[in-house]
Amino acid sequence: MLAPGSAMTTAHERTLSPGEFRETALAIQREVAKVIVGQDELVRQVLIALIAGGHILLEGVPGLGKTMLVRTLAATLDLHFSRIQFTPDLMPSDIIGTTIIVEDEHGRRSFQFQAGPVFANLVLADEINRATPKTQSALLEAMQEHTVTVSNTVHHLPQPFFVLATQNPIEMEGTYPLPEAQLDRFFFKLQVTFPGPGELAEILDRTTTAASATVSRVADGSLVERMGALAREVPIARHVREYAVRLLLATHPDQPVAPPIVRQYIRYGASPRGAQAMILAAKVLALLEGRFNVAFADLRAVALPALRHRVILNFQGEAEGITADRVISEVLRSTPEE
Repeated sequence: MLAPGSAMTTAHERTLSPGEFRETALAIQREVAKVIVGQDELVRQVLIALIAGGHILLEGVPGLGKTMLVRTLAATLDLHFSRIQFTPDLMPSDIIGTTIIVEDEHGRRSFQFQAGPVFANLVLADEINRATPKTQSALLEAMQEHTVTVSNTVHHLPQPFFVLATQNPIEMEGTYPLPEAQLDRFFFKLQVTFPGPGELAEILDRTTTAASATVSRVADGSLVERMGALAREVPIARHVREYAVRLLLATHPDQPVAPPIVRQYIRYGASPRGAQAMILAAKVLALLEGRFNVAFADLRAVALPALRHRVILNFQGEAEGITADRVISEVLRSTPEE
C-alpha cells in the first residue's frame, strides 16, 4: 500500500513540486523509523544520498543494524533488491555474473551470460571489506558506469542503481581496506554509532517480543529519480558554490588555503567528486528543509559524509591516530564563507 501523497502510480510524467518532494521523503523516513531506532540523522543522510543518485558506505562494528537499515529501506521502495555477502573466498564472477555454456533441446550448444546479483536496483554489499581487493574492485565499473563487461560484452544494469555497502572498522581481524579508487565512488561514507541507553532499551523491546513492525512501500524507482531531477534544479549562488570549492581545496596539503592540520597529516586531498557530492547533497538537503536554494549551512552539514573517505592520511597522521573527521572539522572551522 502506498502512503498518501506519494503519487507513485499517478504522476510519473509530471514534474514533482517541492512540497511533494518533502512529503515523500518524510514518508520514507517515517516508514524506516518503524524498524530502525534512534538513527534519525543516519536515515536522513542515507536518503539524501539515494535521492542524489549516489552510493553509500556504512561503517560500524557488527550488530548496530547496518544490514537491517538497508533491508528496511529496500522494503519502503518498490525496487529490485539484491544482497551480496562478501567473504574472503568470494570471486568477481560471483558478483557480476559469468558466461556459461547452455544446450538447447536440439543439442546445440551456445554461450549465454548468466547475470550476477549486481543486476538489481538496490544492491546490499554486506561486509564489503571482508573480501579481497580483487573482488571489491569488481564493483568499480558497476558503480561508475552502471554497466558490467564480461567477455568483451557490455551489459547495462537496471535503473536506478544504488550500492549500499556495509563494512566493519579496518582494525578488526579479517578485513581488507577498500581501494582508494573504489572509496571515491561512494557518494557518502556514514558512521553508524552505538545506541544510547534509552535507544538500546527500545531495540530490546522491539526485538525480544512477538510483535514485529511492518513497513509500507511509499515510492518506486521512477519517483526517486524524479526527486533527484528536482534536486538538480535547485539553484546555488556563485558565492556559495565558491565556498564548496574552497572547502575542497583546503583538504589538499599543497594548496595555500589548507590549514596546518592538513599540511601536517594529509597525503592526498579529496577529489572533484567530493565537491560534486557536497553540492548535490546540499541541494537535496535544502529541499528537505523546505527551501529552493542552497545555503552555507547545507554545505557544512554534508561536508563530513561527503569528504571523510576522500582524504588520505599520511604515515604521521595514521601513527598519531588522527582521523579524517578531525581534519575535515578543522577545514570547516578555518575556511571562511566569503
